[in-house]
Amino acid sequence: MTTQETIELFNKYVIANYGRLPRVIVKGEGCYMYDVDGNKILDMFPGWAVSGIGHCHPRVVEALRKQAGELLHIDNTFYSEQQGELAKLLSERAFGGKCFFCNSGAEANEAALKLARLHTSQEKYKFITAEGSFHGRTFATVTATAQPKYHEGFLPLLPGFVYVPFNDISALESAFSDEVAAVLVEPIQGEGGINVATAEYLQAIRRLCDEKGAVMILDEVQTGMGRTGKWFGYQHFDVEPDIITMAKALGGGVAIGAMMAREEIAASLVPGKHASTFGGNCLACAAGVSVIKAIEEDNLLEYAAELGQYIKDKLEQLKQKHSIIDSVRGIGLMIGVQLNGPGKEIVDKCLEMGMRINCTNNTVLRFMPPMIATKDQIDQAIEILDAVLKEGE
Repeated sequence: MTTQETIELFNKYVIANYGRLPRVIVKGEGCYMYDVDGNKILDMFPGWAVSGIGHCHPRVVEALRKQAGELLHIDNTFYSEQQGELAKLLSERAFGGKCFFCNSGAEANEAALKLARLHTSQEKYKFITAEGSFHGRTFATVTATAQPKYHEGFLPLLPGFVYVPFNDISALESAFSDEVAAVLVEPIQGEGGINVATAEYLQAIRRLCDEKGAVMILDEVQTGMGRTGKWFGYQHFDVEPDIITMAKALGGGVAIGAMMAREEIAASLVPGKHASTFGGNCLACAAGVSVIKAIEEDNLLEYAAELGQYIKDKLEQLKQKHSIIDSVRGIGLMIGVQLNGPGKEIVDKCLEMGMRINCTNNTVLRFMPPMIATKDQIDQAIEILDAVLKEGE
């Protein structure tokens, strides 16, 4: 089937709720994806940050093949070995919490918000979130997302959500009251522009939640699973939350989300209060286990930190050459390039030259390469970006 034939199929049968690129991807391998026309594309934003250890990682593929021949799915009225093993591996790499499994980051955040309400008193119904955040597209999580552009067409939103500027401790303190059930923030805002939280800000959230009997929830959907050089983003900031959510890279390309809560808080999620039919299915959990094992067996946490610094150094060198680059920020392999102008045309031209990156918030280029990328591949990506920027000057 040709590119045009596939696009025509979509135009006729698929709801057009995505702005799609005119490429039909038929294969992914490591840091590359291939389209139906035979073009090889260096992927520095694989699967919207989902393929954290690269496309079709051999360990993930092997685990899926094995599991698919044994048991794809069993309902959650039974126990499954894969779900138990994945929960153990995640708990041991975080703060020893208990896990609830679902299918996406939005679902994980939805579960976290519900658990916060269940665990706190009935008088506590408010949630504090940060401006520039992104937490999902369900009604609760799009309300939690403090960006007006995502609210258009859905007003009135759910009551009880309070927005404060990111990293503003004074505004956070002013917003707190005895009615607050939880604070939900990202350690590094992804869609909002790779905005890194300060340690003081996250520690202030911890202090205020403790003082007011509220729950501290960290959205680790993008920062989790090793991307920052640690298993979870909060581990950079000398703070421990009550609940973390994760998805994206957790399944190596397979749909899975998870919420982890401290044991005493997790106890409030009793039968009948929340569920997910496909959550924690055998196939997705087998993938998740293989991702964790691959990261550890190949020492990818340490490598992600090293490679992230390498990329930032290269981008800083580009900043000296191109005035459109204002600044470079991020941790590990979650890097943003702040531009002095719009970035969409830059992204489009990079794709034409065989390299995929992303632009968010109109003026921030996102580099979120897989943890297996080589320095040669990074050099290639930088060369392409350099050429595109030079062409635009």
